[in-house]
Amino acid sequence: MDQSFLQFLDNVSPVIGGKKYLIPPPKLSPLERKQRRLTYRNENMLYKRVSSLSGESIISFFDKESPFVVYSHDEWWSEKWDPLNYGMSYDFGRGFFEQFYELQLRVPRAPLVNNKADNSPYCNFADGNRNCHMVTSANWNQDSYYGFCLVSCRDTMDSLWCTESELMYECSDCRNCYHLLFGRHCQNSSDSAFLYDCIGVKNSLFCVGLRNAEYHIFNKPVSKDEFQKAYNYYICGSYSRLEEAKNMYHAFLTRYQNTRSTFHIASENVSGNNIWNSRNIVDGSDVYDSQDSYFLHDGLKAKDCSDICFFDGAELSYESTSLIGYGYRFTNYCRDSYDLLYCDSCYSSKNCFGSIGLRNKEFCIFNVQYSEHEYYEIVSRIIESMHLRGEWGEFFPVQHSLFSYNETLAYVHFPLDKADTLSRGWKWKEPESLRSETNIEIIPDSIAEVAPSFCTTLLSCAVSGKPYKIIPQELRFYQTMNLPIPRLCPDQRQRERMARRDGG
Repeated sequence: MDQSFLQFLDNVSPVIGGKKYLIPPPKLSPLERKQRRLTYRNENMLYKRVSSLSGESIISFFDKESPFVVYSHDEWWSEKWDPLNYGMSYDFGRGFFEQFYELQLRVPRAPLVNNKADNSPYCNFADGNRNCHMVTSANWNQDSYYGFCLVSCRDTMDSLWCTESELMYECSDCRNCYHLLFGRHCQNSSDSAFLYDCIGVKNSLFCVGLRNAEYHIFNKPVSKDEFQKAYNYYICGSYSRLEEAKNMYHAFLTRYQNTRSTFHIASENVSGNNIWNSRNIVDGSDVYDSQDSYFLHDGLKAKDCSDICFFDGAELSYESTSLIGYGYRFTNYCRDSYDLLYCDSCYSSKNCFGSIGLRNKEFCIFNVQYSEHEYYEIVSRIIESMHLRGEWGEFFPVQHSLFSYNETLAYVHFPLDKADTLSRGWKWKEPESLRSETNIEIIPDSIAEVAPSFCTTLLSCAVSGKPYKIIPQELRFYQTMNLPIPRLCPDQRQRERMARRDGG
């Protein structure tokens, strides 16, 4: 194992009562550790259920059969309950993870991570979205649908990792773009379709690697009229013509020799892909404005971290997911906190161990309040006990995940079938069977033939067979952008986008 990583483990190891408790080298490979963390993140599988407190109908990433106590968003953030009322005394005769799971079953949970939402009830791991639907890991967007890792976008659909862009469709890894269809790895580009690795490009079709260009088709200059004629032919609301354009674009990309698949933008001494404004990053992906970190993905502003994902300002942290803060070791859904160990869903807290759902707390263990002296004494004993059991230094086990494997991002990035999942002792959720007599076999080729009443029709995905509907605001988007009705359900479209992206 690399000496610098071992030094990182020494630096991140906590000091408890004046003694440093060294975090041992990990037992799993980086990819296996990533898979384990992602089993704790369900982004897109949302359900209707009722609040465990009031019976109010809510939308949640926990289905009605989930064993966890789930409150509505407002109830969870209210003073109607106290996390300390659910505390447990630690039993040194039993393992840590077994007892922590019991605490997870007791402490109420929020239905989603959806803060400051305005008419955006179906968003998750999200902040400040307005009039959005099914955007996840997304902040400060408006009128956007079915997106992942969108930041400050408007009127954007079926896109991922796009920032400060507007009128986007089927785009990924784009910044500061406007009215762009099927764009990948583009910056400052507009009024175009089917672009790859383009910067400052306008009014162009089927182009790769262009810089500061206008009116190009297949990387060759054309007149304004030639461009407009071609654009209007392919982007005319016809499904068959759009499929023809997709096939032409794919063939062009396949034979284009200079297509790059690794993107390190304004970065130095980095490895991985899609790394922006960063330095000294080992094996990172989708990392922005970060430094001196290892094995991290999907986030920005990390410093001296390893094995973290979905972060927005993290320092000296290890084996954690969904985090904002300093000194996190083995945490899940924690933010604005300091020096947390093995905590879940804690906010604005510090110096806590093995606790869940805390807000503005300090020196708590298993949701029990202690004095500072008691806290350090008991935590020292727990760590020593965990070390003897081989638990210390490991993230929460997959079998104790809050979700079934096929509900999580682990299933997206590390697909397993039911038999393989169950053979590992992990949970599996049987998909709901949804069928309707209103299914239709033929979707109109042209968006011009689609009436508003079409939104009441239950469609069947051409690949998975999963039923889906076109929501009214989605239909308006297609009509505005002159795009046909998709033949794939949102989940299948997302899977195919991710597969294209992972393949470069």
